[in-house]
Amino acid sequence: MNRKNINAVVILGIISLASILVVQMVWMRKTISIQQTNIAIQEKEDSLNLKQFSEQAHIALRNLLEEISTQTADSSDLYGAVKQVRTNYFTVDINEELHPYYLETLLKKEFYDQNIHQDFQYGIYDCFTDSIVFGNLIKFTKDSLYAPVSDTITGITSAKLSWKKDGHYFTVYFPNVISESISNSEPLISPWIYVSIIVLLVLVFFGYTLAVILRQKRLSEIKTDFINNMTHELKTPIATIALSSEMLLRNDFSNDEEKLKRYAGIIHKENKRLETQVERVLNVAKLDKEHLVLSKEIMDIHELLEEAQENINFNQSEQGVKVELNLNAESGAINADPVHITNVIYNLLDNAVKYCEIIPEIKVSTRTDKKGIVIEFTDNGIGMKREELKLIFDKFYRIPTGNLHNVKGFGLGLYYVRLIIQEHGGTIDVKSQVGKGTTFTIWLPKN
Repeated sequence: MNRKNINAVVILGIISLASILVVQMVWMRKTISIQQTNIAIQEKEDSLNLKQFSEQAHIALRNLLEEISTQTADSSDLYGAVKQVRTNYFTVDINEELHPYYLETLLKKEFYDQNIHQDFQYGIYDCFTDSIVFGNLIKFTKDSLYAPVSDTITGITSAKLSWKKDGHYFTVYFPNVISESISNSEPLISPWIYVSIIVLLVLVFFGYTLAVILRQKRLSEIKTDFINNMTHELKTPIATIALSSEMLLRNDFSNDEEKLKRYAGIIHKENKRLETQVERVLNVAKLDKEHLVLSKEIMDIHELLEEAQENINFNQSEQGVKVELNLNAESGAINADPVHITNVIYNLLDNAVKYCEIIPEIKVSTRTDKKGIVIEFTDNGIGMKREELKLIFDKFYRIPTGNLHNVKGFGLGLYYVRLIIQEHGGTIDVKSQVGKGTTFTIWLPKN
């Protein structure tokens, strides 16, 4: 997938997300507006119902009090006797003896007359002891109208009940009438939370999809670059072998043994080179954790670095390559596989030489860590960009160079290096600046 297609996918995705978000916003606003209107209407109806209920309860209790007072007191003493403590709770002051059966009967009658079809609970209180002296819960049903909540002897108020106590006030409580402060409460969870969760999930899905597309694009670029490099690396020795073979077939070198040996040497050398390239690809392809077996032994990393320094300086003497060692670690002894660790060191040194446009200068230093040894490889090469540092340890990845193939390789070296270091229980980090060089830092445990 090319950049143009990816841009089209991103733009279409953003437009789709924006459309979904706008639709959700408009829909949610309308829904909230309708809900608020319905709630306001319901609250107004509830408020009117509660107000009507309050007036009906006041009238019923006032009538009850007047009926009691016509026998025992002056009606002028009834002002302020009925008090509404809450929407569903009333108190009524009295100054005489009031039999519970008589009070219950009057409450049923007055509530029925005022169309108050609610369960209620009444209680007669004594101010001197600040306690209830009698009470009962009466339920309203369509069949039996008002009836005690229990049909046992304790639940039924009897007319024969012996009563010699003075009640200073009685209360009436309606348990099924919801208080106005509760009915006006706001919903606990806002609808915007649900919309936010949906939008977040869509964004996560879109981001994941975009990441997969970009990853596939990067893998496609790596694959293309790998094929180009492999084709170039394999085509060069094949062309050399073909040219040398053609020269041997067309000319008679029976009298010129030196040329015969030279062409035969070229064929042999290029054949070995071709074999090596194929083996590198096949071997790295087999380097899975399930198949990789390490033969560890105690070895001295300092001796290995000194040997590598001599080989690099000798083999690259024409280019003026210089490898400088600063072996500051207290001891170079580690428990590792000598073959693989040797390959790791030569891979890093070989990269430092290949990716340098001037005379390569490589500094290798060691230092002791608490549980291991740290090895740093610093060069003066071309360096890498920050976004490339995250990819250099991937299999077959090479920094894209277009059609230029001046740097040989398949992009397998650093992948191999990281795999071997990790198998030894170590770590590898890289820091780089474009035009200033790169530093690879390896940590290996001593045991």
